[in-house]
Amino acid sequence: MKQIPIEKCCAVLTLLENGQSCHKIATQLQLGHSTVAEIHQQVTTPLPKASGGHPTKLTPYAHRCIVCLITSGQADNASQVKQKLQDPSPINISTQTICNALKKENLRAGVKSKKPLLCKCHIKACYDFAVKYQHWTEDDWFHVIFSDEMKINHMGSDGRVWVWKKAGAPITKQHVLPTVKFGGGSVMVWGCMTAHGIGFCCRIDGRMDGSLYREILEDHVFQTAEWYGVGREDFIFQQDGDPKHRSKLAQEWFKDNKVKVLDWPAQSPDLNPIEHLWWYLKRRLHSYPTDPKSIHELWERIEVEWERIPKEVCVDLIRSMPRRVAAVLKAKGGYTKY
Repeated sequence: MKQIPIEKCCAVLTLLENGQSCHKIATQLQLGHSTVAEIHQQVTTPLPKASGGHPTKLTPYAHRCIVCLITSGQADNASQVKQKLQDPSPINISTQTICNALKKENLRAGVKSKKPLLCKCHIKACYDFAVKYQHWTEDDWFHVIFSDEMKINHMGSDGRVWVWKKAGAPITKQHVLPTVKFGGGSVMVWGCMTAHGIGFCCRIDGRMDGSLYREILEDHVFQTAEWYGVGREDFIFQQDGDPKHRSKLAQEWFKDNKVKVLDWPAQSPDLNPIEHLWWYLKRRLHSYPTDPKSIHELWERIEVEWERIPKEVCVDLIRSMPRRVAAVLKAKGGYTKY
């Protein structure tokens, strides 16, 4: 601010005390408006500014109840919270008010993850498995051949496909994921992976039973081991608890060929890294600009993309096993982020 005589400063202060506006004072004393405003700012205490908007209807008690209902699992969303708050004594609040209260506590909405239903026996089995193998290192898991089956749709997706769209804009071909009646068919695939890279995979035609599963084991498990120069006694085979995997024919084959089988708990896809390998494969198939014209073309694409899976993908997935086991231990056999 430009230095002004003390007399004019006193005159400004006097006029301010008399309730004159800064604009009138500046005109009367022939000073700049900014100069008068700066003097006014220096000698007055700023008043607190109102935040604006309607005061919240939530009392501190109601705010705590909302957070407790969500964090304790008694409610999943704002609508359920509103309904529970109205049961004992009606509280007229909107779902948006509830959402705002949850956001203040750093809670964010999200889509529920789809996980297998876990009973007490499944939780106990997963926890016992994690306790048994908690000291296995990455090198120990590198001796395991992981296997699984997966259904791959001819058209459409098994999950969500996101696309950006302007509000109110018409739906175009870009915004639609085409489907056909009865799903357009699918391909069932069996595959395995090792720390050396992907193993053999095959297409499953018809209904898979114990006999067909035994044929798959005979044709592909030892071929995978021999391809990477792994002796039959140097690997452990992993499979889930599907009934056909536990069939008498399959058990006899493991016994006759002296194949060590990992004791895998039921309902535990969180533990199996090959689940993420299927996700990687489906993402590669989804990157094609057009849908396959037939089931035969879909299988051809699966074969091509399966062979293109880098070794590093398999290695990284198997390296996650100690972390997966630790996560199951921390969750006491329950759900994990995997």
